[in-house]
Amino acid sequence: MAELATAAVGAGSDVNTAGNPTEVAMAYLQDEKTDGEIANLNLGELDLTTDEFILDEVDIHIQANLEDDLVKEALRTGVDLRQYSKQVETELQRIEQASIKDYIKESQNIALLHNQITACDSILERMEGMLSGFQSDLSSISSEIQTLQQQSVSMNVRLKNRQAVRSHLSQLVDELVVPAAMISTVLDSPVTEQEFLEQLHELNNKINFAKELSFRETLACSDIQDIVDRLKLKAVSKIREFILQKIYSFRKPMTNYQIPQNTLLKYRFFYQFLLANERTVAKEIRDEYVDTMSKIYYSYFKSYSGRLLKVQYEEVADKDDLMGVEDTAKKGFFSKPSLKSRNTIFTLGQRGAILSPAELEGPILVPHTAQRGDSRYPYETLFRSQHYALLDNGCREFLFLSDFFMVAGNSAFDLFNSIMGKTLSMFLKSMSTYVSDCYDSIAVFLCIHIILRFRAITAKRNIPALDKYWEAVLELLWPRFELILELNIHSIRNTDPQKLGVLDTRPHYITRRYAEFSSAIVSINQTFPNERTNTLLGQLQVEVENFVLKMAAEFPSRRDQLIFLINNYDMMLSVLMERAADDSKEVEGFQQLLLARTQEFIEEILSPPFGGMIAFVKEAEALMEKGQLDRLKNEEARITQLVRGFSGTWKQSVESMSQDVMRSFTNFKNGTSIIQGALTQLIQYYHGFHKILNQPTFRSLAVRSELINLHHLMVEVKKHKPNF
Repeated sequence: MAELATAAVGAGSDVNTAGNPTEVAMAYLQDEKTDGEIANLNLGELDLTTDEFILDEVDIHIQANLEDDLVKEALRTGVDLRQYSKQVETELQRIEQASIKDYIKESQNIALLHNQITACDSILERMEGMLSGFQSDLSSISSEIQTLQQQSVSMNVRLKNRQAVRSHLSQLVDELVVPAAMISTVLDSPVTEQEFLEQLHELNNKINFAKELSFRETLACSDIQDIVDRLKLKAVSKIREFILQKIYSFRKPMTNYQIPQNTLLKYRFFYQFLLANERTVAKEIRDEYVDTMSKIYYSYFKSYSGRLLKVQYEEVADKDDLMGVEDTAKKGFFSKPSLKSRNTIFTLGQRGAILSPAELEGPILVPHTAQRGDSRYPYETLFRSQHYALLDNGCREFLFLSDFFMVAGNSAFDLFNSIMGKTLSMFLKSMSTYVSDCYDSIAVFLCIHIILRFRAITAKRNIPALDKYWEAVLELLWPRFELILELNIHSIRNTDPQKLGVLDTRPHYITRRYAEFSSAIVSINQTFPNERTNTLLGQLQVEVENFVLKMAAEFPSRRDQLIFLINNYDMMLSVLMERAADDSKEVEGFQQLLLARTQEFIEEILSPPFGGMIAFVKEAEALMEKGQLDRLKNEEARITQLVRGFSGTWKQSVESMSQDVMRSFTNFKNGTSIIQGALTQLIQYYHGFHKILNQPTFRSLAVRSELINLHHLMVEVKKHKPNF
């Protein structure tokens, strides 16, 4: 078997290259087992079915070994593996002997290396001991650090506690201790010095602190209570004397009380100190101030109001000065006044300037200066000066009371009324007396708007103290204004046109009064619109329109009636537009009336010279709309007369009409507008006349050739256009 296997292995490259290397190796192994050279293996109870013994894995290992380069070379050259194994073993023995010889040869070096390693090992052992010592030392240091840290935290807590205790104790001690500087300052220094004020603040703090400690039953409080009480009494005494002295200085004649008031405001803490520590003294000072200032204001305003009345116009409106009263030579509304600057009744003039911001908040009148210059003023000017002084002083007083006496809300109102109440009552009584006998509606209306603006000023300043007074004044003025307006309305309604003298087509003085008055009221009312005023003005306007119609009815001819109506409407509209807005109800109403009467008047003045043509045009246009124009085809003689009559007389008629219109109307601008309207209407009628004669019904008329060219007529008419 061995020889056959050897022969098979050594048979040459043909067998090795032709067969599968795996099969060759397996055959070799089987031969080895057969020859008995490999000892029997005790595999025990080998379970070939177990999952752990997988033949595929064995095959993979064999395949991997066959991939080795050395195995490949052996298989390729056909080397005897047993021989090759022995060769390898021999080679290994040889190399082992050589290695042993090398070790023996290098034994000294190895021994030296061993000694060095032993020495290094001892050094490392000592270092290990040192490091272990260091580690134990570090452990002890760490524990010491933790101990120190705990001690530090504990000391920090104790420090904070001591600091907190020290802070409270030091504050307590500071508050309890009464320094000598405070005692000497409160006792000896004048109250006006800054140092006294500072020490007074400190004393007030100590008093409050002592009160707080007394509630806690702190024993240390009793040590300083006596000193603090005596200092408080001394400070109260000095402050009381100082404030009362300032209040008494108000009573000196010709004193500007605002100066001591400003001084008191600098020391407003004095009253706060009294209010907190000695209420009886604080009440005494407050009562003394209220009594003093109440008398001062009452005396000042009573004297000032009396002097103002001496520079009022001597001639004022009375119950007979109404809009519908007859204008006589003895007493005329528009006659030259007896005084140089007499206040007019129905004309606003420059009186409305009192509502401008510059005059409304301007300096108050000085009566003796006005008397020296022999100046006289309307009532509303005196009213403005009086109430602006009240507004200025009232606002300042309210601010002083709120600041110095530390009051607000109803308390401030009550204190203010206790000072100014007597003065305000005097004002209202005086106002009631004047209003009950006043018939100057413009003056009353201006006073109403002065109050409305003053109320807005106090609201802007956030001073509500005078609000009730403003309302009380308005409650006096509004009913009187409405009454005067109603009296004027009744006077116009009851006017008898036959008692007003000679008829005249020029504007009537009653309508002029209305125009001046209405424009005045409307212009004033625009800034603060009031529905009651608008309603009364509407009633007045209706009565005036009725009056104008009644007066026009007194004229015998319609032409004179229209001239009177147009002159009066135009005058009233012109006066209103000077002051009232263009879109006001009064302006729009009179514009419509003026336009209607102007159109009627144009028809009226065109009728005498051109009435025949106008009637024919209107008749023919009406028939044209019905398609019955043929009914006029037999009117050739009439048409011929109209054509030739117009051609021969139109220039003279237009000239005469223009002159007549300019003589009839006082307002040249209005007369010019009426002439232009009349000429425009005439051209429209003549254009309609042309249009009718161009219809088939009249085309055969020979007189058509005598018609004036429309363009030529327009050019000629422009020559008659008046220029003013």
